[in-house]
Amino acid sequence: MLLQEFRNHIITNFPFLSGSKLLIACSGGLDSIVLVKLLDTLEIDFSVAHCNFKLRGKESDGDEKFIIKLAEKLHIPFFRIDFDTKKYAKEHKLSIQMAARDLRYDWFKKLATEHGFDYILTAHHADDNLETFLINLSRGTGIEGLTGIPEINEIFIRPLLPFSRTEILKFAKDNVLDWREDSSNSSIKYLRNNLRHEVVPNLKLVNPRFLSNFNTTIEYLKQSNEFIQGQISYLKKELFETSDKGYIKISICKLGEFGNPRTNLYFLLKDYGFKAWGDIEQIITAQSGKQVFSESHRLVKDRGYLLLTDIPEEISYREYSIPEEESMIMIPSGALKFKVVVGISDTNLNTVYVDKEKLKYPLIVRKWKEGDYFYPLGMKGKKKLSKYFKDEKLSLLAKERVWLLCSGKEIIWIINYRADNRYKISPQTKQILKITLI
Repeated sequence: MLLQEFRNHIITNFPFLSGSKLLIACSGGLDSIVLVKLLDTLEIDFSVAHCNFKLRGKESDGDEKFIIKLAEKLHIPFFRIDFDTKKYAKEHKLSIQMAARDLRYDWFKKLATEHGFDYILTAHHADDNLETFLINLSRGTGIEGLTGIPEINEIFIRPLLPFSRTEILKFAKDNVLDWREDSSNSSIKYLRNNLRHEVVPNLKLVNPRFLSNFNTTIEYLKQSNEFIQGQISYLKKELFETSDKGYIKISICKLGEFGNPRTNLYFLLKDYGFKAWGDIEQIITAQSGKQVFSESHRLVKDRGYLLLTDIPEEISYREYSIPEEESMIMIPSGALKFKVVVGISDTNLNTVYVDKEKLKYPLIVRKWKEGDYFYPLGMKGKKKLSKYFKDEKLSLLAKERVWLLCSGKEIIWIINYRADNRYKISPQTKQILKITLI
């Protein structure tokens, strides 16, 4: 009996629901109406929320009126909203189904925040899970896409997931429940409906225990995925080294010690949005400076390492003007402090002393560019910055983080690295300017 099995399922897997503030996403269809009935019978308090996507004219409005009457009958709080789904889909270049999904989940999260709901319950069941599996399988997916719909995903809970549509329908008929039929569900132009009406029935015909066996397979896949995630967590601890600049270093030599570098890189990097796995495999043997990009990150080859970093924002390449009267200015790498002093004291990479009378104001802080050169302090002659960086063995990421302090077109200081010989202190210096990066 569904009610008893559902009660045991809640007690065993979701004991925290009792006493929590719950919201049920209710379309008015069979599945959500059964979920409402089950929770009401178990005397678990909840509210209901209904989205009118304005896609089926009077039928959509009829669904809304049906839910309003149901909420009034059960004396439960009711939330509703109308969406211009077609407009949203067009503006965001989404399918109607994806637009409706985004709209409703965003609204559910907003309701949870505004009204303090602990969890939002949806009525997904075993047949929905099978359809999602087949959709992901047809599109090509990793193991995560084959583990089905999660029972718990942040604040969203699917307590009907172990139960079939057949069991849910029988419960509804046995309890003489009314529900709304969505006419669009009969159309096979949508992939999910096509699978529901054309593919899944044939699978069940071939093997009457197909859905039950599928549920067992899903559990095996989940266990396998948990094992893989444990291995990947271990690999990250062994291979990911976070630099003081915020990027991640991966030793290529150490990566090779674990075998299957392509597979390991896939699992290590997939959460960063990478998709060009052929390019990533090749980067291991590529020359230094080779890069592979995702929408949010990039992977850079630097000698014996792969460097994983965010894609730098364009704003980091702006210039900063420093008037003579300025004593401190903020730049992305810290704060530059300017102070006239009577002598030289502490010296380190964060501090330089220059002859103030040689400076042309306003000073400029900017990024380096190809063709830049300077006269390294303590050396004769000039040197291109590209050659200096190579000699210092700076990675591509390190070079991108370099800022220059300039007087006109001349470099005063490669900040945090080397000062320019032209602005050094001499016996003729009358004003010493101390510049510190803090």
